[in-house]
Amino acid sequence: MSLQAKLQQASSEFQNLQADLSKVIEARQRLEAQLSENELVKKEFATLAPENTVYKLIGPVLVKQDQAEAKSNVDTRLDFIRSEIRRVEGQIKEIESKQEKKKAELAQIQTALQQASSSTPPSAPITV
Repeated sequence: MSLQAKLQQASSEFQNLQADLSKVIEARQRLEAQLSENELVKKEFATLAPENTVYKLIGPVLVKQDQAEAKSNVDTRLDFIRSEIRRVEGQIKEIESKQEKKKAELAQIQTALQQASSSTPPSAPITV
């Protein structure tokens, strides 16, 4: 495989890694928004008196829900979201590591290309 083809392939792989990283970062941002929202709900639950009624929105209908069950659901959701954030952060670190390796590979190929082009003697002019 020529150096030019290797450069093209490595460049394409680097761009794919950048796209993957962008998607994973967007997923993390969505998870952060969900975490924030659920933490607000948990704070609201802390201010409720035992006689307050809690409703859950299911489709277009509000359904009465037990307060303890609702608090438990929010706590479970918070645990899940936090674990997903940790998983996504792991993916981000992995992709960033792959990007660094690919960046080094690209630099190596570019250096090899520059050396190859500077060591090639210029071709003789063609006269017609």
